[in-house]
Amino acid sequence: MAEPVILCLSRSGEPVAHRIATALGAPVHGREGRVDMADAVFPNALDHARDLFAAGVPIIGVCAAGILIRAVAPLLNDKRAEPPVVAISDDGASIVPLLGGHRGANRLARDIAKVLEGKAAVTTAGDIALGIALDEPPAGWRLANPLDAKNVMARMLSGEGVRRIGEYADTPWLDDLPADNASELKALATAKPAQGNGAQLVYHPQIHTLGVGCARHCDPAELIDLTERSLSDADIAAGSIACVASLDLKADERAMNALAAHLGVPYRVFDAATLERETPRLANPSEVVFAEVGCHGVSEGAALAAAGPQGTLVVEKQKTANATLAIARMPEPLIALKGRKRGRVSLVGIGPGQAAWRTPEASRMIAEAEELIGYGLYIDLLGPLAAGKPRHDYPLGGEEARCRFALERAGEGRDVALVCSGDAGIYAMGALVFELLDKGGLSDAASRVEVVSAPGVSALQAAAARAGAPLGHDFCAISLSDLLTPREDILRRIIAAAEGDFVIAFYNPVSKTRRTLLAEAREILLAHRPAETPVLLASSLGRPEEKLVYRDLSALKVDEVDMLTVVLIGSSQSRVTAGGRMYTPRGYAKKMETKP
Repeated sequence: MAEPVILCLSRSGEPVAHRIATALGAPVHGREGRVDMADAVFPNALDHARDLFAAGVPIIGVCAAGILIRAVAPLLNDKRAEPPVVAISDDGASIVPLLGGHRGANRLARDIAKVLEGKAAVTTAGDIALGIALDEPPAGWRLANPLDAKNVMARMLSGEGVRRIGEYADTPWLDDLPADNASELKALATAKPAQGNGAQLVYHPQIHTLGVGCARHCDPAELIDLTERSLSDADIAAGSIACVASLDLKADERAMNALAAHLGVPYRVFDAATLERETPRLANPSEVVFAEVGCHGVSEGAALAAAGPQGTLVVEKQKTANATLAIARMPEPLIALKGRKRGRVSLVGIGPGQAAWRTPEASRMIAEAEELIGYGLYIDLLGPLAAGKPRHDYPLGGEEARCRFALERAGEGRDVALVCSGDAGIYAMGALVFELLDKGGLSDAASRVEVVSAPGVSALQAAAARAGAPLGHDFCAISLSDLLTPREDILRRIIAAAEGDFVIAFYNPVSKTRRTLLAEAREILLAHRPAETPVLLASSLGRPEEKLVYRDLSALKVDEVDMLTVVLIGSSQSRVTAGGRMYTPRGYAKKMETKP
């Protein structure tokens, strides 16, 4: 989950906001013109709170609770996934967890109450009566059957006690449970497989690390099957696995990433030198493996490296035709993971710039990213969502350097967001990232990072929405920039689109030095469609300076267009209504006319 943000809406709440910020190491976002000091400012409290909530960012609002409620209410959907929301009075006397009590809000409220010497108004029944949230065990523990927690909690609130059983029954965090050694209700704390039910909650301490190795392109099913059989044979619960670990050369191995996802645990990798230091502790060192990868054991070495010096090997190397596995045990649950995570590049399309047009998935990727990389203007358009994050600005023309840098930073185990306008896969950085990965020339670590994409609202879509429905029938997009595409190819595509009677969106229509291609495109199109064909010039979409202008095709002038303009040219069938809305019919009216 992302780090929390503190919202401050007035000067009267500033002292409290900054006390919390100092204690939590969190940024303060302040209402523009209403606060004197803030890490970031925003013009509209409802919009900003809603944007943070959609991105999965925990919100601590020094403001009236009603403001936060009105902001996030339209987005409420799944309490298991929504971030915590806490409201605090300006004087710090009242701290109210509004949402996400069992996802960190109650804990945040109590921590803040200690800092402010105020009252945490926790209303979650179990927290009040028992001082413990049964479905939110502490770090290093997993509840195997969370869906049964509600029933167990209800019975406890009705007065039933709990019988603590299992080899880890004396764990201190269960001390707050009302004890009854004759009760039907049980809290089973064990590292062994166990079945939970409506009367038994099963808690697993994450005291095992799973080291794996496999041949390139191993079938994930083979590795998962080996894991499940090995765990069963060793009487080890899958819930007691803290992480999956391997050699860094396998950071991108599909089977290993699939196994970690299957178990719901992190995946960590180590370089060969680190694994080689574990050789004295290996049960099955191999000269063959050393000759191939530089260490005497991958699965055993990775399990031990992840477990640390106190770890011991409890399952020696198991193998199939294409996979190996080993398991190490630690004396205490693993909380601080060792090794390097697989880095990630998030290709984020932020739309034309307006926050309301940015998808929740894009906002979430930005919130989760440790660093932001992109053209400076695009990062600026993120506003407060980018506040406090390291950023690496690149100028126009630095596209390849920008993408290489993002991949290399991710190769070091970072989660970076490559910020693009519109959609990252449409005339943006998405294609270049994959081209660099395809052609090579990157460091080995950079070539193995994860790349994910968030769809964005393209300028084409935004212009069409503002106009009406000009893309109601077949359309295409053509870039008029000849920096990367030969001029002859561009003209050939324009001719083909003109002959096909497509609605056309022209991207990059002009630049300071390129002024003739748009005029040539106009003349080509006039040879194939009427002079009165509607044209939309859409500039700075979604921003305060947004401008929409209609022209007939014959009246289109190059001097009206700049690099921030998308030019939408209708087909021979496109029309503009009396109310000034542009549309392209698909033929429904004609179909309706022919009906008996």
